[in-house]
Amino acid sequence: MTTNFSLAIVSCYFLVIISLSCAVGNDHKLPLVINTWPFTVATRAAWKVINSTSGTPLDAVEQGCTACEVAQCDGTVGYGGSPDESGETTLDAMIMDGTSHDVGSVGCLKRIKSAISVARKVMELTNHTLLVGDEATRFAISTGFKQENLHTNKSVGIYKSWLENNCQPNFWKGVTPNPRSSCGPYRPADTCQSLDCKQDTNHDVSSDNHDTIGMIVVDKNTIAGGTSTNGANHKISGRVGDSPIAGAGLYVDKDIGGSAATGDGDVMMRFLPSYQVVESMRLGMSPKKATTEAIMRIKKYYPHFNGALIAVNMAGEVGIYIHCNSFKNHCNVN
Repeated sequence: MTTNFSLAIVSCYFLVIISLSCAVGNDHKLPLVINTWPFTVATRAAWKVINSTSGTPLDAVEQGCTACEVAQCDGTVGYGGSPDESGETTLDAMIMDGTSHDVGSVGCLKRIKSAISVARKVMELTNHTLLVGDEATRFAISTGFKQENLHTNKSVGIYKSWLENNCQPNFWKGVTPNPRSSCGPYRPADTCQSLDCKQDTNHDVSSDNHDTIGMIVVDKNTIAGGTSTNGANHKISGRVGDSPIAGAGLYVDKDIGGSAATGDGDVMMRFLPSYQVVESMRLGMSPKKATTEAIMRIKKYYPHFNGALIAVNMAGEVGIYIHCNSFKNHCNVN
């Protein structure tokens, strides 16, 4: 096992939809840390834990995702980014133990910065899996977390610019006034015209607004995974994406491996792609083939979506597949 991190870290940059950062031991197999996007601050933090004598994959995942939350990775993880249409930043996060299959997650978490750590408390202190909104905030406070303002000058500026641009883009459809040119409040339209009632899955999914961190840590005994994000920019208030949904944003199994997703969560969560990848690997597929098949299932119904999957099996083999629709000139697609 290497102890020199500069020799252990590998960053593979696939712009727009996914970048993969990974750290591995001397045999280039295990232990292993991978995460979406070039968030090497997270990879380094997780590697420091798993490369210690007492660090577990769960601990490594929590510390890795926490590092990204503190660093506000690309402004799309943690506080101070991606304000919703009311101007508030809310957080989604999940952590999963591949041995017990225990999961803790939070959605639309408000006024608490440490989303991944709150998710772990949900897993360890309750029999529930997912807590959301103000109730998740109350739970966090009751277990020792400090309530804080998640706004920053940057997030306030993003929100003001959006209002000045007639609330464009947004996630409404089939309403009046026309959501493609006006702010709300909206009400259901009596009739649908043009594309107003069709779902627009071609939102600006980019490194500015969809860089969910999905992290998987594997050692010779087990596996754990976690996610953290502040969600889609200008999302409708109350929206929860795929990141805190087991099987959608992430899934791990100590007998098989794990997978994590990034991209258009509203579309991807409908197919539970991370679970699908793990089940495909269970049937003998390589991580690369399994991620490819899962993305192709989504593409069949939503050809214009943007998204990607990473996967690793318990032998330390890594695979990724990327589907870039809107930004092909900037995306290194497989």
